[in-house]
Amino acid sequence: MSLWDWAVKAYGREGVSEACIQLQDYFDQNVCLLLWAGWCAETGRRPDEEEVEAACDIARAWQDTTIAPLRSVRRTLKKPVPDLDAAAREAVRNRVKAVELEAEKYLLAQLEALIPVPNGAARPVLDAMVQCARQWDKTVPRPALTTLAQRLSA
Repeated sequence: MSLWDWAVKAYGREGVSEACIQLQDYFDQNVCLLLWAGWCAETGRRPDEEEVEAACDIARAWQDTTIAPLRSVRRTLKKPVPDLDAAAREAVRNRVKAVELEAEKYLLAQLEALIPVPNGAARPVLDAMVQCARQWDKTVPRPALTTLAQRLSA
């Protein structure tokens, strides 16, 4: 199963989207990177430190240049804005949302290309996510990652 298909299926599980948004909004983690880590763990892909670092570099480039700015515009457009037609604002917001999702799909495709085939046994999802979170930021939000790992495994 491709990373994109796995991520869409995983994101639809109960409580996963909320756990992801918490990690994104309160702990500044990159959800696509964490989902990649979970996919790697479940499918027997074992990225080494260099591959995790490369994944973080790719995720940070997409995050800083494309995904975060689009998310900011989308969230701004969610609220009513004086002098903007509500239907037109919502139409633009939906287009921005679609482009944001497309950018995340491109990011996931690049991450999948780092380790295209399994190279080991499956391992705990939490371990893989902690490895990526540690590379992403100095603070590892272990309780929030534990919640996400549990919901991904449900």
